[in-house]
Amino acid sequence: MNPPRTRPSVSRALLPVFGLTALVDLLALAVGYDPAHTVTKPLLMPLLAAYAALRGAPRLLVAALLLGWGGDTLLLSDADPAFLAGMACFAAGHLCYLALFRTYGGRKGAPRARAVLLAVGYAAALTVTVTLLWPDLPADLRVPVAGYSALLTAMACAAATRLGLVAGLGGALFMVSDTLIATGVADWRQPPRPDFWIMLTYIAAQFLLVQGVLGTLAERRAPAAAYREVRSTTP
Repeated sequence: MNPPRTRPSVSRALLPVFGLTALVDLLALAVGYDPAHTVTKPLLMPLLAAYAALRGAPRLLVAALLLGWGGDTLLLSDADPAFLAGMACFAAGHLCYLALFRTYGGRKGAPRARAVLLAVGYAAALTVTVTLLWPDLPADLRVPVAGYSALLTAMACAAATRLGLVAGLGGALFMVSDTLIATGVADWRQPPRPDFWIMLTYIAAQFLLVQGVLGTLAERRAPAAAYREVRSTTP
């Protein structure tokens, strides 16, 4: 009987640790202390993945978070090969999210008319963003960035249309974070401390995606749990 009690208690403990690590990472970026960021950034997604796993998350969610960890670690380097490899890790993570939303989404999803409007809006945002960025991106990064942007947009749209508000907000923030990265690669004018805003939106995005998925799973499990309870109390 111990494991059922231990797992929730450990998962509850991991969430404040994740929050504290995120806070330290953001403070390090805000003051420009790169050594602390180098230490804390690679810890974020493993902590969130462990929390999700202990809450009974599907393997696809854990895989998406660990692929995000791979991307985070690779993007600590400024080298072009590391950037492309990091982008590939995140792209694989988005494929995991898409498969996850397809499997578990639907009940909290948007009505058909709203889903169509969301899809049109996301497609328009993708088209405008890629069109504006294209001339300023390095020639060898234009196609990879455009392809990655399309996959990211599909993930964000699926989060909103299939899992609801919380996951949808997470997907939208993921787009904001990666768009900030892309504008930096295109050498556009950046806000002060751009890495701070990139990480703030990224951490919030991954956390909200996790909460959206876990919330959807909890709703799916509730009727089955209630049915088992009724069955167990029936003479």
